[in-house]
Amino acid sequence: METKQATAEQQFIIDRIYVKDISFESPNSPAIFVRKWDSKIDLNLTTNTNILGENQYEVELKITIEAKDKDNNTSFLVEVIQAGIFMIKGYPKEPLDHLLGSFCPNTLFPYAREVIASLVSKGTFPELHLSPINFDSLYAQRKKTDANTNNS
Repeated sequence: METKQATAEQQFIIDRIYVKDISFESPNSPAIFVRKWDSKIDLNLTTNTNILGENQYEVELKITIEAKDKDNNTSFLVEVIQAGIFMIKGYPKEPLDHLLGSFCPNTLFPYAREVIASLVSKGTFPELHLSPINFDSLYAQRKKTDANTNNS
C-alpha cells in the first residue's frame, strides 16, 4: 500500500524546454569552402543542474562540436546549451539524481541535436547528424568517478 501511495505522490513534469545559448563560428570561411571537405569532428558534452525552487530544477545540456580539417584549421565551431525546467516531486535522493543526471539530459538531447544540425546546415557545411547518446552509461560513469574520488 505504501508503494502505491509513494508512486501516486511522485511527479515528473516538463515545464519548459528552451535554448539557453547558441554560438556558431566559421573562422576560416570562405577559404574553408574551396577545399575538399575532410574534417574531423570533436564532440564535448556536459550537463549541469540548478535548483530553482522547491521541486523545480533547471537542467542544462551543453554540446560543443568543433570540426577541423587535416591541417588543423577550424572548419566550424558550434556550441549549444539546451535547457529545461523540470518539476520533480516525491522522489528519494538516488532516483532524483538519476532523473536529473540521465533522464532530463536524454529528454533535452533531441532538441539540441536539431538545433546543431540546423546551424551546421545554415553554415553550408555537410549535414551533421549526432548519434544517440547513452546518458544512463554517462551517469553511471560519473557516479563511479565521484565514488572513487570520495574514497581517495
